[in-house]
Amino acid sequence: MQILALEPWYSEARRRFLDGLVEHSAHEIHPLTMPGRFWRWRMEGGGVTLAQKVQSAVDEGVEPDLVFATDMVNLPALLALSRPHLDDVPVVFYFHENQLTYPRPPGEERERAYAITNYLSALAADRVVFSSQSHFDEFVEALPQLLRDFPDFTNMRTVRDIRDQSTVLHPGIDLAAHDDYQGPRTQRTPRGTAPPIVLWNQRWEYDKNPSAFFQMMNRLDDAGVPFQLILAGRHFHEQPEEFEQAFERYAERILHYGYVEDFDAYSRLLHRADVVVSTARHEFFGVAVQEAIYCGCHPVLPNRLSYPELVPETHHRPLLHAPVLYDDQDELFRILRSILEREERPLPPETLRQMPESLDWSRHAKQYDELFETVAEQALAPV
Repeated sequence: MQILALEPWYSEARRRFLDGLVEHSAHEIHPLTMPGRFWRWRMEGGGVTLAQKVQSAVDEGVEPDLVFATDMVNLPALLALSRPHLDDVPVVFYFHENQLTYPRPPGEERERAYAITNYLSALAADRVVFSSQSHFDEFVEALPQLLRDFPDFTNMRTVRDIRDQSTVLHPGIDLAAHDDYQGPRTQRTPRGTAPPIVLWNQRWEYDKNPSAFFQMMNRLDDAGVPFQLILAGRHFHEQPEEFEQAFERYAERILHYGYVEDFDAYSRLLHRADVVVSTARHEFFGVAVQEAIYCGCHPVLPNRLSYPELVPETHHRPLLHAPVLYDDQDELFRILRSILEREERPLPPETLRQMPESLDWSRHAKQYDELFETVAEQALAPV
């Protein structure tokens, strides 16, 4: 099959996702992309540019059997502007995230127009795909409230329509790319020498809740618990003051500070760390945490959001090793303290590696291909 893949935010995790899909799919995927900036304008006007790219692809001889579009695409606008090239072409619409439930900082109101764009795009698609079960659940729970805000013609039945044409498919990750940097994993600091290393490799943004992370590290430090820090991750606005304060307090114990552009350097940091912590307020999936787990970091994660479904149930609270999931801040403190003071053992590297390895594109691309083939076959079936 020939597939047009539309991504108006071709940057960071979305870029790696699309590149991995293109490389590992058995089908011929033609990426039509735009740079990852000005997200509002991408959702408002990106459909015009992407429609022009569709036109160019068709002019160059592409005969698409399927369109694969992501959540920043205004799908109804794209389809209207791409007639007749996409009239009979089925569409798979993938939600990496959504604007109905994406958390907003205090004082910042949700811009309803973008949530409506997501809603209409889901309606226009032949199949809707969510990055995790928790992502799907929260979307279909929030959608009725969005529609109830309107005075009439709320079309509440469309919630059921979207639910019925939806499925969950975790994103693929190029985990194998980290295999070249396993050396430091086998050269870890022996027990009783340097303190264990705690990793933060998520975005430095409100939804990841860095303030809770540093409150916890301060509490551990006040209790005399030894640790070192690796603070990686990207921030798109002003650097949160929590990171600046942490740099002042822990300068001698911070082994790395700031976003890592070079993949090799980033992978080496993941292999070097012992524990990865999330204090996220919200998480649609959590690629960064999965990468850290694959590289041998024992995860300590909230017992909510997407995390419980991404960690095998047998490892939620293993008998012979430290727990993975926590319910509140006091439990997070107890788990981290027990690991950092070496009272409880982290899960062994080989076990950690196995937890996310089914998401590696070399294995996971088959599920995407099967989805594409099913949707294409259903579109050709007589009514």
